[in-house]
Amino acid sequence: MTNRICDILGIEKPIIQGPLLWLTDAKLVAAVSNAGGLGMLGFNAGQTEPTKSVTETMDRMRREIRKTKALTTKPFGLNFGPTEDWRNDAFTEPTLQLLIDEHIPVVSYVGPVIPELFTKLHENDIKIVYRYITPTIENAREAEANGADIIVATGFDEGGTVPERTIGTLSIVPMIADAVDVPVMAAGGITDARTAKAVMDLGAEGVYCGTAFLASEESRLADNIKRAMLTANAEDLLMYRTLPAFYRSLPGEVPNHLVELDQQGATKEAIFTAGNRYDGMRQGMLFGDLSKGFASFGLGISNIHAIEPVQTIVDRLAEGVVV
Repeated sequence: MTNRICDILGIEKPIIQGPLLWLTDAKLVAAVSNAGGLGMLGFNAGQTEPTKSVTETMDRMRREIRKTKALTTKPFGLNFGPTEDWRNDAFTEPTLQLLIDEHIPVVSYVGPVIPELFTKLHENDIKIVYRYITPTIENAREAEANGADIIVATGFDEGGTVPERTIGTLSIVPMIADAVDVPVMAAGGITDARTAKAVMDLGAEGVYCGTAFLASEESRLADNIKRAMLTANAEDLLMYRTLPAFYRSLPGEVPNHLVELDQQGATKEAIFTAGNRYDGMRQGMLFGDLSKGFASFGLGISNIHAIEPVQTIVDRLAEGVVV
């Protein structure tokens, strides 16, 4: 199989596994790359406990990168999330240096378009898969103008941090694909051959998936949450306001409470705090404790009926992206 995304990234199948923060590690990422797609390490990959130390964070990431290299000779990537004020952000420049030092070939760039950073990445032969949380024609064109190699069009169907605008995947994909000349990948609700084929028919040239890979044997997702995935569908997922916009989750003590707070008119900040802020995903999905966190999935959960090897999942998605 070959298409523009495969050619740009040096992979066999135009399928990227989303970074998924705590829920990625060398085993999952290498499995995706070995299956012909592109695995992507998230921040805190392979870890169980948080740290605020920049040095420790970089050391941990370096170890996980090297573990991944020991498991695959295929390309894989790393999440990169610079802030607007990136020079005063403690993590951006050390992460950039880590990418350069470890010869990472691809980043999933989440954040504002910063021309200087685009240039630095390209000067070091690092491809940019640009994925803005709330995609618009304007930011897609800005990313393209500054050299993004691939743009991800994320629909409201996704799990994790849901876009601020309620534009579904089937609407956002052709809108972004028609607005730019670089290849576009689709994200949000894509978990099988049917959903992959649908977005390819709408102008995507590849798929960027998270929920599909959480249902893998190699995933770090807690076993009780994996089991719950198999009996849940899109109708079961709860949705609530939080920072920066919305989240959805399987039902549970904390998610149910967050929905109640939302219905009572609590602020996004208050709901975010009640969900244990950024630690909610670690507690709910890594440890499976919905009394301390949440379990976020995309609407494509309806199509997942078994926990399977990554190879099987990649092959199924590939049936829909054959070009």
